[in-house]
Amino acid sequence: MTYTPFYIHGEDRPSRWLITCDHATNTVPPSVNHGDLGLAREDMERHIAYDVGAYEVSKHLGQILNAPVIASNFSRLVIDPNRGEDDPTLLMKLYDGSIIPGNRHAGAAERERRLELCYRPYHQALARLAALPHVVIVSIHSFTRQLRGRPPRPWEIGILYPDQERFSPHLIARLREEPDLCVGENEPYTGYLPGDAIDKHGTSHGRPNTLVELRNDLIADHDGQRAWAERLAPILVDALDRSGL
Repeated sequence: MTYTPFYIHGEDRPSRWLITCDHATNTVPPSVNHGDLGLAREDMERHIAYDVGAYEVSKHLGQILNAPVIASNFSRLVIDPNRGEDDPTLLMKLYDGSIIPGNRHAGAAERERRLELCYRPYHQALARLAALPHVVIVSIHSFTRQLRGRPPRPWEIGILYPDQERFSPHLIARLREEPDLCVGENEPYTGYLPGDAIDKHGTSHGRPNTLVELRNDLIADHDGQRAWAERLAPILVDALDRSGL
């Protein structure tokens, strides 16, 4: 079977929304270290390799909003599509306490090869979809409840955005009307990395966007994934209406 570095679902759906999932799978392409980065299976199944649950949430959300969905098909440990090409964390050799054996000797030539194989085709396809008129980009991610040696994180959902972004503040305000949610604003991570996927395809073009981080234990199974998609869809629509964008 021919390897493909990304998936697109519902490309012809007419909604303004574009759903992206940068860390959708833990796939290691066959031509990268023979399809194995040398990690134990349990490491490849956790958050260091991909965003657990985010892909299924993205697909459900795309169906509900009648929106196209684009998802990467390579592990963030192969090369991270949510980083700029000059970012030092683009190709990780150590992540949350785990050494990545298949990346240990990956130098500039291997980095360039992986960019051409995986990263650039994904971003070229994303750029084409993001150029649709009046697009609003929603990037779906997930985060682990607790990093090794760190305290538990209290948030169920976090919204990440740079200072100049116009849509995300309305989304945060709407989410904070939900009495059972602990909502993080630029938590558990900072809301802006120059050259990252949202900056490249959203912020730098003045396109409304938001990056949604869901705690991965809440979307670890089918029921949780569908429930969160069904919950998020009307909240996104309501926030967009309030924003006037």
